[in-house]
Amino acid sequence: MALEDYRRNMEMCCRCSCCKFIPLERLEGYRYAHVCPSVARYNFHAYSGGGRIGMGVGMLERRFEYSDTFLKVLYDCQMCGGCDVSCKYAMDMDVLDPINEMRIACVGSGRTLPVLDRLRDNLRKTGVMVGKRAGLSEWAAGLDVTEVSEKKAKVVYHAGCRARFDEEQWKVSRAALALLKRAGIDVGIAREELCCGGRAYEMGYREDFLTQAEKKMDQLRKSGAETLVTGCADCFHTLSVLYDRFAMKGDMEVLHITEYLNRLIKEGRIEPARKVEAKVVYHDPCHLGRLGEPYVPWEGKEIPGHIRLFDPPKELRRGTHGVYEPPREILRSIPGIKLVEMERRREYAWCCGAGGGVEESNPAFAAWTAKERMDEAISTGADALVTACSGCERSFRASAEKNGMPMKIFRR
Repeated sequence: MALEDYRRNMEMCCRCSCCKFIPLERLEGYRYAHVCPSVARYNFHAYSGGGRIGMGVGMLERRFEYSDTFLKVLYDCQMCGGCDVSCKYAMDMDVLDPINEMRIACVGSGRTLPVLDRLRDNLRKTGVMVGKRAGLSEWAAGLDVTEVSEKKAKVVYHAGCRARFDEEQWKVSRAALALLKRAGIDVGIAREELCCGGRAYEMGYREDFLTQAEKKMDQLRKSGAETLVTGCADCFHTLSVLYDRFAMKGDMEVLHITEYLNRLIKEGRIEPARKVEAKVVYHDPCHLGRLGEPYVPWEGKEIPGHIRLFDPPKELRRGTHGVYEPPREILRSIPGIKLVEMERRREYAWCCGAGGGVEESNPAFAAWTAKERMDEAISTGADALVTACSGCERSFRASAEKNGMPMKIFRR
């Protein structure tokens, strides 16, 4: 779709501000009422979902010229989807997709942020967007796993770029493979694992995403993968949702590592080894939670009228069917763990701050967003914060160190 395809959707916005806050029925207090980091930080309507799609109508009607201010408003957004699910609590509107199309239109017009262009260029040159070469799988050195370029495997583990190139995160990916092996899974990895391309898409580089996705799917088809397991929440969203949206995934099953491990625990193939006395709070990653909801294909037409009706009825993605329970069930299965919750959770969870290119284009805003979430986690009285995303883990760990917070950070 293109931005023009969302014109009627965008024109329906009534400026109710639901995109800014947790739905009233879900609120537990004033302090953590916001769902959108951008409007909470800058406190101006343009930075909200409704403000941005209003600018989208302006783009279509050429009411203004591109400016640095416009690009700042558009790109100071983690693309976390909080505005989208809060709007859909009462309205049948898409908010996140039009914003993504606005970024795509900017790229098509040559109006972009140089720092994000450099990431795009790196993807073209090296196959990754993390600023490093597309190297071999050093992180898995010494592990007894199948290398899929030499032998096909029905279960393939995709580590993700962050986990491959950040040595501090190697231990989590290695532990995941060790657990799969202990359960008797003949798991394979790609020695030269390709990036999924998802970050390029949410930054507006649609064609670069599609090119990279084709390369990735070609690698996966050759690997013989029937089930793809990934430890990266961003990659999970890309490989399961975006690849489905663009009719690339086919019949391949895509699971986050928490889903697969939870399945193995229920089957009795692995079990917690020891008791852990701790009070922990779980953070729902945006790409695993609300954005990880399965993509439901739809073909039809919108019926003209003062309310949105579709023929046949269209199932909108409201974030309620993301991956929420598997990580929590794993934590509950560990003897001694007491699981507590933050006020903003599941589809209304607050973002860690790292998404949408904000970590690179506005690191101060990303850091502010992470601290807000850390403050919320500390308010629960938990000893440790657990998440299922490498980007979230890094953001929270940096925030805790910078601000002298005693809370421990873990990723499952």
